[in-house]
Amino acid sequence: MSSAADPAPYRGRYADGPPPEALLVRTAPLELYGFAEFRRQVHINLVVVRCVVLALVRWLRHPRKQRPVEAAAEGIVDAFCELGPMFIKLGQLLGSSPSICPAVLSEAARRTIREVDPLDVSTVKAAIEADLGRPVEELFASFDEQPLSAASVAQVHACVLPDGRQAVVKIQRPGLRELVTLDLRIQWRTMKLLSKFSGFARDANVTGAIEDLHKVTFNELNFILEAHRQTRFRDRIGHFGDNTCVTAPEVYWNWCGPNTIVMERLFGVPIDDFDGVRARNSDGKLHMRRGVKVWMEACMVHGPFHGDVHAGNIWVLDDGRVAYLDFGIMGELTDEWKGVMRDIFQTSAIDNDFSRVARAYKRVGAFPPDAGSDEDIGASMKMIFGPMFDAGLGEVPMASLLAEIIRTMGSWSGGQGTPKELQLIIKQLLYFERYSKEFAPDWPMFRDLYLVRNIFPEEVATRLAAGDVTLPE
Repeated sequence: MSSAADPAPYRGRYADGPPPEALLVRTAPLELYGFAEFRRQVHINLVVVRCVVLALVRWLRHPRKQRPVEAAAEGIVDAFCELGPMFIKLGQLLGSSPSICPAVLSEAARRTIREVDPLDVSTVKAAIEADLGRPVEELFASFDEQPLSAASVAQVHACVLPDGRQAVVKIQRPGLRELVTLDLRIQWRTMKLLSKFSGFARDANVTGAIEDLHKVTFNELNFILEAHRQTRFRDRIGHFGDNTCVTAPEVYWNWCGPNTIVMERLFGVPIDDFDGVRARNSDGKLHMRRGVKVWMEACMVHGPFHGDVHAGNIWVLDDGRVAYLDFGIMGELTDEWKGVMRDIFQTSAIDNDFSRVARAYKRVGAFPPDAGSDEDIGASMKMIFGPMFDAGLGEVPMASLLAEIIRTMGSWSGGQGTPKELQLIIKQLLYFERYSKEFAPDWPMFRDLYLVRNIFPEEVATRLAAGDVTLPE
C-alpha cells in the first residue's frame, strides 16, 4: 500500500512519442574557419606527434615485444582516442575495414570499437536527472553504475524498469557539439585542399564525404531523432512477413529525454567475436546473409538504413537472432536514389544488364547525358565488374572493387566524382566485407538472390521455379 509520500508514477515528456519539433536537427556551418579551428588543428598535430613519439619510446624499452611500425600504429590510435568522437569514428572505420589501410594500423584501430574512456558515474547520473527530472533511484528499480560500454558519442548502462523489464540507458557525452563542429570544419578544409592535388580524391569526392558526415553527425547528436529512427527501422524489419531472425532493441519512450534513450536490453556477442559466435553453434554465413538482407531492404525500400555497421553495432544474440544496435548514424536515400540502388542490384543479382545501371546514373545526373551510349557504358561496366561480382568476398578485396568503382565513375562523370549518396553505402559494404571474409569468404554477395527476394519477388520466384537455386528462410 502506497503512502502520500510515495512519488507519483513517472510519466516522461515523450511517453506518447516525440513531437515533430523534437526531431529537428540544428547544424553548424561547415565552411567557417577561424582562430578556434586553427588552434584545434595545431592541437591535433601536437597530440598525434606526442602519442607516436611516446609509443616509440615504449617500444625502445621493450623492442622484442613488437615491431616499430606496430608501435607507431598504436601511437596513432592513442591519439585518436585522446582527440575525441570524430577521430574515434575514423579508428572504428579503419579497424572494421582492413582493406582500406595497412593491416598493422587496422589491427591497432580495432580497440576504438570498444575501448573508450568512460564517463564517471556522477556525471552520468547528473545527465539523466537533468534530462528526466527525477533522481535515478526513482526512475529505475535498479541502475548499474558500471557501464556496459563507452563510445565516442555516448555511454550505456544497464538498468531495470519499475515493471521489471531489463533495459539499458544510453547517455550522450556532454559538450560534444562544439568539438565535433571544429573537427568537421578542419576535415572539410583539409579534404578540399587534398582534392586540388589528387585526382583520386576528386573522383572519390572526399569533400562530399565530409559534407555527408557533417549532416549525419549532427543527426547523431539529436537523440530523439535517433530513437525515432530506431523505432522505424525495428518496426519495418518484418514488413514482408519474414526476417524473424533479425531484430533491434525496442525503445521505451516513457524514459527518454533529449540526451537520454532507454531501450530493451539484448544479450549476445558482437559479430566480430568470431569464437563467441561459433561457440553458440551459429551459422556465421547465414547470420551475414540475414543481416545484410534486412539492411538492403531498409536501404532500397523502407527508408532509413543503418549507417554505422561496425562490429560493435551488429550482434549475434544468445537466442540465435542477429541484432542491429546504435542507430545514431543512419542514411536515407531519396526515391530517385533508391531506384538507382535497385537497378544496381537487379543487374548484379538477376540479369547482368549493366546498361540499366548506365541509364540510372544518367537519370540522377551522376553521369552527364553525353558520357556515352548506355550500351557502350554498360558493356564496359560488365567487363570490369562482372568477374568481381562473381567472386567471393575472400577472393576480391572490397577495396579493389570500390577503387575500381571510383575510378570508373570518375572517368564517366565529367569530373563530378562518386556521388555522396553512394558514399555512406560504400562505407557499410567495407564493414560487411570484414565479417564476410571470416564467415563466408566464398559468398558472392552481389549475386545472392536471397538478399533481394523481397525487392524483386517476381524475378526471384522465376529463378526458384526453374529449380537452379534454393534459398534459406
